[in-house]
Amino acid sequence: MTTSAPLTTEPAPAAAKTAWKRIILLGVSKYGTLIAMGILIVVFSLGVPNGAFLSPSNLLNIVNQSALTAIIASGLTLVLVVGEFDLSVGYAASLAGVLVTGLMVNQGLAIPVAILVTVLVGSAAGAANGFLVTKAKVNAVVATLGIGTMLVGLTFGYSAGSPIVLLPAGFVQLTLGRFLGIQNPIWIMAVVLIVLWVLLNRTPLGQRIQAVGANAEAAKLVGIRVDRTKIAAFVIAGACAALTGVLLASVLGSGTISAADGYLMDSFAAIFLGSATLRNGEFHILGTLIGVLVVNVGFNGLSMMGTATFWQYIFKGGILVLAVALSTIARRYARA
Repeated sequence: MTTSAPLTTEPAPAAAKTAWKRIILLGVSKYGTLIAMGILIVVFSLGVPNGAFLSPSNLLNIVNQSALTAIIASGLTLVLVVGEFDLSVGYAASLAGVLVTGLMVNQGLAIPVAILVTVLVGSAAGAANGFLVTKAKVNAVVATLGIGTMLVGLTFGYSAGSPIVLLPAGFVQLTLGRFLGIQNPIWIMAVVLIVLWVLLNRTPLGQRIQAVGANAEAAKLVGIRVDRTKIAAFVIAGACAALTGVLLASVLGSGTISAADGYLMDSFAAIFLGSATLRNGEFHILGTLIGVLVVNVGFNGLSMMGTATFWQYIFKGGILVLAVALSTIARRYARA
């Protein structure tokens, strides 16, 4: 006579608990950022008097305020996709703002030429980062922080420590102007993001960037030039940082020292928030844009509610912690 081993099944309550946990984890990993944005919109809609927060003019203002951060963050996204870090982009943008204004005011260059030279300098800074990381094998954090510090020195040296003013009217109009009723920075942001999205998702370079970020050793085995691909990502990030600095100088009406340094933290917060949007912890351009909007919805709402400045700094730090936490959860779900 044979006896069969008793079948063991997971108790129904435990199975239900596991199922709910997976549902919640899926929701957070793919839609956590959108949920956070929804919560912020509801809070500020109720907290700001007279429905001013949801007025069309304020919503357009939020997008306009997001434009510069989105440009610098989208370039930085490519560096994170390729598996590296860049802590110099804020400093590169600050140098660009001083350089482009100095080239116009002091050297007398035409606006397009000054902008082109500035973007090329930003690209060169990115190339220097890429060379140190790939060829000299310097840790990306150390290399980019070192290059960033050097850029700070160049900014002070070129400007003699003072803002550069008396800019050409055409340069200031670059960000003050509108097309079809929409501010120029929004159009510029749209063009940059579309170009980078196409580059990352529809070109051989983008495929190489994603392959290297997924597994650099495997990419090398199939013939991808890993070092060259990483350098390209750093160059693009440098160019986007320089363009952001140019636009910021136009907004401010001057080349101001350290004006763009704060974009670094905002960019990282937006990128990590974006990685918990629609994909399981993957960095991508659309997610970065959504992350930027979340950050600026928060800043705008807090400002309209008249909160003290220190709360805005607390929000900035808190949103970065939340962004990394959501990204970690998303990656954990992707591996499950």
